[in-house]
Amino acid sequence: MSVPPLPNIMIEPLVRAALLEDLGRAGDITTDAIVPAEARANTALVARQPGVVAGLDLALLAFKLVDPSILASVKHPDGYRLSSGDVIATVTGPARGILSGERIALNFLCHLSGIATATAAIVEAVRGHRARVTCTRKTTPGLRAVQKYAVRVGGGANHRFGLDDAVLIKDNHIAVAGGIKPAVERARCAVGHLIKIEIEVDTLVQLEEALAVGVDAVLLDNMPPDELRRAVAMVGGRAVTEASGRITPATAPIIASTGVDLISIGWLTHSSTALDIGLDHLE
Repeated sequence: MSVPPLPNIMIEPLVRAALLEDLGRAGDITTDAIVPAEARANTALVARQPGVVAGLDLALLAFKLVDPSILASVKHPDGYRLSSGDVIATVTGPARGILSGERIALNFLCHLSGIATATAAIVEAVRGHRARVTCTRKTTPGLRAVQKYAVRVGGGANHRFGLDDAVLIKDNHIAVAGGIKPAVERARCAVGHLIKIEIEVDTLVQLEEALAVGVDAVLLDNMPPDELRRAVAMVGGRAVTEASGRITPATAPIIASTGVDLISIGWLTHSSTALDIGLDHLE
C-alpha cells in the first residue's frame, strides 16, 4: 500500500530552514565565484546501494526553493525498492541553483531513505508473524513528522506522535503516582473518551496489576522471549501488547514469534544509517 505524501505546507518550513542555515549570510560563495550565471546542468539522483526511497519530495523542493526554474523528473518515487545504480530522479536547470541545493537535498533524501530502508529490513524479518513494527518519539528535534513518514514508507507503523495524542504511563510516572493503580485511575479521569491508555511494565507481577485496573495497551519492556510469551498469554487479547528494548533485525523474529501485537524500535529514527545516494552530472 502506497503512503500518501506529506503536504508541502508541512515540509517547506523544514527545507527552507535547512537551506537558510546552509546559505548563511552571503549565499554559496564557492558556486557563485566559479560557475557562470548562465551555465546549465543536467544531473541525476543515483542510488549507490540498495534500499528504499523516502524523502524525495523534500529533496526536490530544496532545488526548487533555491531556483524555481529547476526542473525534476521522478523515475522512482518514495517507497520504491532501489538497486544500486538506479536513477531516482533527474534534475536539470541553472547549474548554480542545482549545486547550491545539492547538499540539503541529499541530506534529507539519504537520511529518510536510510530510515525507510532500516524499517523495511525489520518488517521483512518479522514477515509471517502478527507483529507490526513501530517507531517511537526518539526522533531528531524538528524532524519527527518526516522521520515517522519514512517509517511508514518502509512498511512500518507509527507510535504516538507526541505527548498529547495518547497516554503512555512509564516507570517514572508510576513511581511519582505511588503505583500502577493510582496512575491509571488518575489518567482515566483526566483524558477524553477517545484517548487510549498504555502502561509500561517490566515484570509479570506489574502486568497482572495493570490488567486488573484495565488499560488499552501494555508496553512489555526488555522482557526476554520466554517471559514475553507468558505475558501475551496472560493478556489473552484484553489489551494490545507491545514489546520494546534493544530489538535488532536478528532478534526481531524471535520477539515476533511470542505473539506480541507491536514491536517498537527507537533506533529506526535516531540511529539508522543514511542510504548512500549521490548527485551525478549527466553528459
